[in-house]
Amino acid sequence: MATDFSTRVIKSIIDAQEEGQRLDSWLSKRFSYLSRHRWQQEIKSGRITLNTRATRCSRLLHAGDTVEFTPEHEEPPVEFDYRIVYEDAELLVIDKGGRLPCHPAGAFFKNTLWHDLSQKYGDIFIVNRLDRETSGLLIAARNSATAAILSADFASNQIDKVYYALVFGEFKTPLCAAGYLSSDPDSVIRKKRRFSMEPPDGDSESAQTEFEPIDFSGDISLVKVRPHTGRLHQIRATLCSLGFPLVGDKIYGPNEQYFLKFCDDALTAEDWQILRMRRQALHAGELRFRHPTDQRELSFVAPIPDDFIMKKS
Repeated sequence: MATDFSTRVIKSIIDAQEEGQRLDSWLSKRFSYLSRHRWQQEIKSGRITLNTRATRCSRLLHAGDTVEFTPEHEEPPVEFDYRIVYEDAELLVIDKGGRLPCHPAGAFFKNTLWHDLSQKYGDIFIVNRLDRETSGLLIAARNSATAAILSADFASNQIDKVYYALVFGEFKTPLCAAGYLSSDPDSVIRKKRRFSMEPPDGDSESAQTEFEPIDFSGDISLVKVRPHTGRLHQIRATLCSLGFPLVGDKIYGPNEQYFLKFCDDALTAEDWQILRMRRQALHAGELRFRHPTDQRELSFVAPIPDDFIMKKS
């Protein structure tokens, strides 16, 4: 499936693996920032077209179909709170805030780090994208060759990364969690994953993460995290499955229903009080790697942002 974000009309081409799905179901899985009900409303409004024509929610998709979506509203606001901590002809190292998407996806195109950097530097390839609500360090390559080298280094665990997380509960002892990540069959959220020590039935990926407790106050722990693999939602899903849900996390926090309410803009003041933070408390704080051209070692540290500081009881 290919998606074109070059205009305000978002265009997707259905591939063979997606064939046979209902249109409303496919939309809610592919663009999960809106619920299935909300996507049904968009279809009925005519803002969703199939092969340039208005369609119905139950329409089954075929390979080669073109789905187009014309958003009614402007992109949601973000905070362009990032700084360039290193720059040369091959790459950039950036420290971004926790309210800025890296790549175009869902409702975001211009309000992304990639688009803002592209306006200033031309071709930009973000190598290790962070979730919109994750703050901290990432690398952007300034050409495709450098991007390929750095991507291979990430895949082969040649780049050292350290994160910091705030979690509910007292994290008492260091732990190396080696096991498997797979889809969570008990969740209504398609992209949610779970961690297990034993290989589950069905598809799974091996994952290994080291955790070290740093501080504890009230009912929240500050934990240092070193991932040895780079799996989707690895840190968040592992912590949740270990019984230490991430502060502020709508999916892997105290209750996944907060994510469904968030998608419908229905979170209450009481919900936010329970979540404790307006974003997930995950920060990419340290990054070490060798430069792709001359192999010199580069090391960077991004201070934990102000909204992340633990409040002592």
